[in-house]
Amino acid sequence: MEIFKISSPDYKLSPHTGMTKKHWKDAGLYLLKGAFSYIDDLDDPMVFPKLPGKSYPTNGVHNPTEMLEGLCRTLFVAAPLLKDNPGLELNGIKVADYYRHQVLKLIDPSSQTFIKPRAKNGGPNQILVEFGALAISLFVMPETIWEPLTQEQKDKLASTMISYGDGPTVDSNWKFFNIFVLSFFKDQGYEVNEKLLTEYLQKSLDHYRGDGWYNDAPAYDYYSMWAFQMYGMIWSELVGKEHYPAYAAKFVDNFKDLNGNYPYLFSEDGKMIMWGRSISYRFASVSPFPLMGFLKDENINYGWMRRISSGSLLQFLQNPAFMEDNVPTLGFYGHFEPAVQVYSCRGSVYWMGKAFLGLLVPDDNPFWTATENEGPWSEEFDKNEIYNNFQEGSNILITDYPAIGASEVRAWCHEKVADDWQKFRSTENYNRLSYSSAFPWQADGENGEVAMNYVFKNKKGQWEALRLYTFKKFEDEVYYRDVVLETNDKYKLSLAEMPLPNGILRIDRNTSTEAGQLRLGHYALPEMNGKISRETRKVRGHQVQIIDNGEYQLAMVPLQGWEGMETVTSTGLHPVSDKSAVVNVSDNFTPQQEVYATLMLWKKSGEKWTKEELVPVKKVELSKKDDSITVSFRNGDKKIVKFN
Repeated sequence: MEIFKISSPDYKLSPHTGMTKKHWKDAGLYLLKGAFSYIDDLDDPMVFPKLPGKSYPTNGVHNPTEMLEGLCRTLFVAAPLLKDNPGLELNGIKVADYYRHQVLKLIDPSSQTFIKPRAKNGGPNQILVEFGALAISLFVMPETIWEPLTQEQKDKLASTMISYGDGPTVDSNWKFFNIFVLSFFKDQGYEVNEKLLTEYLQKSLDHYRGDGWYNDAPAYDYYSMWAFQMYGMIWSELVGKEHYPAYAAKFVDNFKDLNGNYPYLFSEDGKMIMWGRSISYRFASVSPFPLMGFLKDENINYGWMRRISSGSLLQFLQNPAFMEDNVPTLGFYGHFEPAVQVYSCRGSVYWMGKAFLGLLVPDDNPFWTATENEGPWSEEFDKNEIYNNFQEGSNILITDYPAIGASEVRAWCHEKVADDWQKFRSTENYNRLSYSSAFPWQADGENGEVAMNYVFKNKKGQWEALRLYTFKKFEDEVYYRDVVLETNDKYKLSLAEMPLPNGILRIDRNTSTEAGQLRLGHYALPEMNGKISRETRKVRGHQVQIIDNGEYQLAMVPLQGWEGMETVTSTGLHPVSDKSAVVNVSDNFTPQQEVYATLMLWKKSGEKWTKEELVPVKKVELSKKDDSITVSFRNGDKKIVKFN
């Protein structure tokens, strides 16, 4: 399948992407065409080729839950398109007829896609998730799927879906799946468990931590923003303002808070960061931005919101690795097994279709009519500065780097592998020191290859990544955390990191009480066109290693505490390319409160480094009086790092 092409781009309205509302519809149609290439008649389930690895079904046998995912998630893309064009046909199939036919098969015991009502003592499962999704689509276009059903069919579907909605859930954004099921059928005149519905509404609001961020119990990630905010706003618009105005008002107030920080999590050209679980949902991350149109708030830069949203769509739709078998891969660009979760199947990727719910925003809304712009990146930001945006309730730090147009995030991670039964909150999805829009995370290698994290050699002789972080404070533009190795609490560090205009200065204290070995990695670079070049320099008495892939250069400068430094090449660890490289520093330490001072720097390829850029630090001094560390910069600035 060819990559998505913008037909007749409008560079007057959208000077950066050429994308208008029409092109958003084209993008949805592009995705839906790929899905419908597997549909030859109305009875064909929405199921796709399995990719190798941990995604389900692990036995390779397609099952009803997998088919339900394919059906309900592609419907996110189809629903707003059908709202606009009820007669839409793809692959010779009337799309509305297909979904209506398939929804009826869910209540037909003789069908391979039949879904049994929840058992009396049945717990929450994937079916609840998909029925929550289906309820949203039924809300969006009842005239296409719901209203044509007979009363008997409606009653059967209601009975099955309510059996899941009126039941237990997971203490996370999952409560919204119950909320949408119960809300839709209440809106249709069915008797539902009102007490449970309002309980789940209140509990969802209780996850709020301020500045637009909810906590997804226990993580912070894209779900903490886009899922909670999008669900809350959509629910308020569809049903909340009419039936539950007090709850709707709270969701809308929380939604208003995201304007001050969430847009800054995206790069200058709208790229999202590879961070957290369910990475294959990709541009679902932008789903709140179009919905900001419902606020009609003159303080919102709608042209910037659309620039971010369209840029994120194109980040993936125009990447040649994005589609395989006419279906998006499980990965960030191409298939990338280290980022996949066990709860995903191939059809899971269409969760990204929630971005297209933005098409429900009217044509004359400022989200669609404002001239596209790059917000603060174009006028407010100085290329020689950095911009930190710290959120106190969540302890999230977003940093923007105008010199390369990149965004970066530091956030929660504190999950033991031993407790992580789904094996994703303790992994590279969360445990990196920071995540960048310019440098997607690389998986750890067995031989100590590490990017943007520390690894210690544990008692089994394995290199073990840090993951048990405890946030301490953000003070004087320095972000502080303590961290301990999961399998040996005698290995621990106090971390302090300082974003600089062209990188990061780390001042980390090794507080381990046992001798050992550790390594620290910079961000990694994928091999792009030709091999990654390497260079070693000595600048102001310090060793410097620089790698360059033709797009970016990364430089590592160990200022203090480190014994060794090497550039490590890897195969199969990077989401962008099979081959990659990263600079690592290392130390064999004894328990003596060693201080590691490290510069991790970057530039666009082709730009020259000055000595001042490579070694901006003049001196790092430890005060024996109060254990503080004074960093003196060559430009005369000073920064005092206070761990206590």
